[in-house]
Amino acid sequence: MQHQEFAPPEELQDSIKCFWYNSRDFGEQLSDFEVQPDGYAEIIFHFGNGCSIARDGSLQPLPSPFMMGLLNQPVVFYAKNRLEIIAIRCFPWTVFDLLGLQAVKGGVHMFEHPIAQLHPTLKKGIEAGRIDEALSMIKQYFLNARSAVAANSMLFKAGVAMSKAKGTMPVRQVAAAAHATVRTLERNFKQSSGHTVKDVSGLMRFEQVRNQLWLYPDINLAGLAHELGYTDQSHLSREFKRYSGSTPAAFARKAKQGKPPVGNDFVAFVQA
Repeated sequence: MQHQEFAPPEELQDSIKCFWYNSRDFGEQLSDFEVQPDGYAEIIFHFGNGCSIARDGSLQPLPSPFMMGLLNQPVVFYAKNRLEIIAIRCFPWTVFDLLGLQAVKGGVHMFEHPIAQLHPTLKKGIEAGRIDEALSMIKQYFLNARSAVAANSMLFKAGVAMSKAKGTMPVRQVAAAAHATVRTLERNFKQSSGHTVKDVSGLMRFEQVRNQLWLYPDINLAGLAHELGYTDQSHLSREFKRYSGSTPAAFARKAKQGKPPVGNDFVAFVQA
């Protein structure tokens, strides 16, 4: 498996966390892989044999691109043979504005948008091994899209505060950092992301726990709970199970089996 992450140009850093490329060969048999929740929304182009999700008792092929919004539970995808992905990891309060779409809440979204016209050209670049050219095309598209969107300094300031605090900052303090009332911030945040500040903060904090457990499966949970502002270890465990579907101990055991993270701070694919 190959995984690379690329920082966005300075003009996009208030909207996009990073661009990433991933390549993996699943073999001839249909395999499943699990994506854990985190505090970001992803726009995903995929190439190769395609990927699917299970819906209504059958596998539903996913278009390229599709969007993976904020998840409240892990999502299982299915693929076989070679799967290559180019993705745009966005802050959840910017992704819908960048695309000019109405915000909706969470999950895997299939949407119609002119960005899909990039897929054939990106596919040719990927098949020829010209990953850099494909990424340059994606970056230019979003530079153009960003220039057409008015900057929302309130959401930017709120997002910076939430990110620095790793999801531990109370909503009233986020509002103060954004120089807004709680009511104004919540209204703007919901309109832009489909979620509340508390929703996103909870996922940011879960992400910290998830990454620490994956990298350091023997970490002291009571100490981690204190560090990240949970009431106690039981509170951390309840919230972790709510988002991951497993206990911290079960997740740590999976980490000990030697399944490596594919990025420095993001566990993209965990075999189900």
